[in-house]
Amino acid sequence: MIDELDIVALTHDIVEYRLKAGDVGTVVHCYDDGLGFEVEFVTAEGKTVTVLTLTTADIRPFKRAEILHVREVEPVLA
Repeated sequence: MIDELDIVALTHDIVEYRLKAGDVGTVVHCYDDGLGFEVEFVTAEGKTVTVLTLTTADIRPFKRAEILHVREVEPVLA
C-alpha cells in the first residue's frame, strides 16, 4: 500500500522529464481509487524537478535492503 508522504521509487525511465528507473520521489497526493498518485521529484537541495501523476505501474515502495544512489539531472525546460 502506498500512502501520502511515502517515499517511492520509479519503476521505469520517463525520458521527457529526464527521470530514470530507481529515481526517488515523494507521494504528495493519493487519489481515491488507490491506483493514482501525485509524486514530486526533487533535487538534493530541495528544488522540484517535476510533479507527475503516476500509477502503481510507475512507482513502488522501497524494499528493506535498498540503498539510495545520487546522479545529476539537467533542468527540464518549460
